[in-house]
Amino acid sequence: MTPETLSATHARAFAGQGRGWSAAEFAALLDSPYTFVVGDARAFALGRAIADEAELLTLATDPGHRRAGLGRACLARFEAEAKARGAVRGFLEVAADNAAACALYAAARWRKCACRAGYYPRAGGIAVDALILEKHLG
Repeated sequence: MTPETLSATHARAFAGQGRGWSAAEFAALLDSPYTFVVGDARAFALGRAIADEAELLTLATDPGHRRAGLGRACLARFEAEAKARGAVRGFLEVAADNAAACALYAAARWRKCACRAGYYPRAGGIAVDALILEKHLG
C-alpha cells in the first residue's frame, strides 16, 4: 500500500478523534527496515520490530468495513509478522475511551502494563488516558 492509501484510510478511521497521519508521515515510517504494514485499504496494521520487541504503531479500519473481523485479522497478522522478525514481546498504546479497540485487544490477550494520564486531547479541553498494553508473542 502506498503512503497516500494508508493516510486516507487512517483519516477515515480516526475522524473526530484528532488528526490523521499524513502521507509524508507514513512514508517516513515505512522508510525504516524495521517498520512493516499488513492489511489493505480496508484495514491495516502498521508496526515495527527491533531486536526482541515489537510496537503496534497504529491499527486502522475504514468505517465502511468495521464489524467484519478485519481489525482482528490485521492484529493477528501484525503479531505473526512481529514474531517472524524475532519479537517476543509486543507493545501498543490505545486511548482509554476507544471501547472497540480496548475490547479487540482484550480479546486478543493484550494486558495493561502502564498508563499515560491525560495523554490524548479531546474536544472541550478534556484529556483521555493512554493505556499501554503488552503481550508475550513467543
